[in-house]
Amino acid sequence: MAADGDTDRVDGDLARIDRRLWEPPPEVVEDLAALPGDLLLLGAGGKLGLTLARMARTALDAGGSSGRVIAVSRFSEHGRRAEFAAAGVETLVADATDPAALAALPDAANVVYLVGRKFGTHGDEWSTWAINTYLPARVAERFAGARLVAFSTGNVYPLTAVGSGGADELTPPAPVGEYAQSCLGRERLLQHLSIAHATPVAILRLNYAIDLRYGVLHDVARAVLAGEPVDVTMGSVNVIWQGDVNAITLRSLHHAASPPDVLNVTGPETVSVRWLAHECGRRLGRDPVIVGEEAPTALLNNASRSMARFGYPRVSLAEMLDWICRWVAAGGPSHGKPTRFEQRVGAF
Repeated sequence: MAADGDTDRVDGDLARIDRRLWEPPPEVVEDLAALPGDLLLLGAGGKLGLTLARMARTALDAGGSSGRVIAVSRFSEHGRRAEFAAAGVETLVADATDPAALAALPDAANVVYLVGRKFGTHGDEWSTWAINTYLPARVAERFAGARLVAFSTGNVYPLTAVGSGGADELTPPAPVGEYAQSCLGRERLLQHLSIAHATPVAILRLNYAIDLRYGVLHDVARAVLAGEPVDVTMGSVNVIWQGDVNAITLRSLHHAASPPDVLNVTGPETVSVRWLAHECGRRLGRDPVIVGEEAPTALLNNASRSMARFGYPRVSLAEMLDWICRWVAAGGPSHGKPTRFEQRVGAF
């Protein structure tokens, strides 16, 4: 348990670093100012939604836009709607899986699709397909003609050789496991409906977003501090700060196209998991417990196309490590949702 002084430091870090999650860079302000209409965020009650909504609202205000930012979710967590309201974001309580609720949503010129299901897939595969494949198709039909940005995952790619630079957007998909297969199904139906209705769509294949309270770095740092083993069989990963993901997401509205624009979203480095464990150990004063041996392949995304379009991430890997290790050492809260990045057979 953190001491009072540590708790104060954690609170101070959260306030300072939280701004790096939602404060928009000038390019986001400029891009959103040039987009007419309102912005609807579907599935905004999850990990990504609040900071994305706050960045959008802040950018629109800074650009003098009167466009609305509307966060849609079931909002099952107590107090979650109040967090959005405090950020100046409108909220709607709705279950998008209900056809009547989906039909009743307000029209919007710009839509970001954040709904997805990963954990709990094994043994309940049909529910994952309904959420990840069937629902986004219905959303694309409901908002036909709107600019739509939809999240996918790098899990649609095969494992690639660690020294290869990772899978790029021209790498043929080869999803392992039903979660990844359902995400490719989402992409294929969005592609079909984009072409059928001339709907501009951008598909973002994300691996892995990093916040203080979740992500690969959080998982590794927490394990090192607790003396728990870090499995290095999945020997390398890609990571990117969530604030950079938010900026790319909002700017991708400008790049939505028919057929859809597909973009890998991650950081520039191929990062060794063993190196991450030792770097966390150095910062935390612990000797990491390493298990396994690195496989010759890993789930890796090549984000060079994203870098060419939007530039390199504003937050570096070293900064992320510093922040997260301080956070974990001081007892900062966690979302309690491990990434399971070490999974190699797609069973989630």
